Amino acid sequence: MFLEKTSHSSKRSGYIEVICGSMFSGKTEELIRRLNRARIAKQKVEIFKPQVDTRYAEGDVVSHDENAVQCTPVQAASQILLYDIDADVVGIDEAQFFDMELISVCNELANRGFRVVVAGLDMDYLGKPFGPLPGLMAIAEYVTKVHAICMKCGNLAQYSHRIIRDDSLVVLGEKESYEPLCRSCYVEAR
Repeated sequence: MFLEKTSHSSKRSGYIEVICGSMFSGKTEELIRRLNRARIAKQKVEIFKPQVDTRYAEGDVVSHDENAVQCTPVQAASQILLYDIDADVVGIDEAQFFDMELISVCNELANRGFRVVVAGLDMDYLGKPFGPLPGLMAIAEYVTKVHAICMKCGNLAQYSHRIIRDDSLVVLGEKESYEPLCRSCYVEAR
């Protein structure tokens, strides 16, 4: 069953916010901060993440700082539209792990009056645009690019350099598998 148009849709128009950057840049932390601020403003919040992301907890979105909020894991982006969402704000974490359908799902949610806040990696470990993020950035009203600190030189980092040998596009991992690097250090490391 698709979402019914709710009364909040007629009061204000929806929009899309994208938070993107490399690993360890604070994307999920910023997502959680924005969702908590919405809750302080007495807005209802619903959060989704891809089911494949099992690094911390199955039913939580967790930042590297170990801040956590309860979420609904879904296998595919289209499943988000199957939920009867009773919220003003819809958060989506780890967007890069969703299929390209996430772009139309976020558009649909915004068209129905939801504020949609999406966080994810904008580039894969090869430094190429990752999954639906480039498309989401194109349709979003607001885009925030956050940066980590380069582990080699201390400059701002925008690359997620994989430090283990594995050619798979998706490798779940933390500091044992990835390090944030600036452009210069990333080119040197590759």
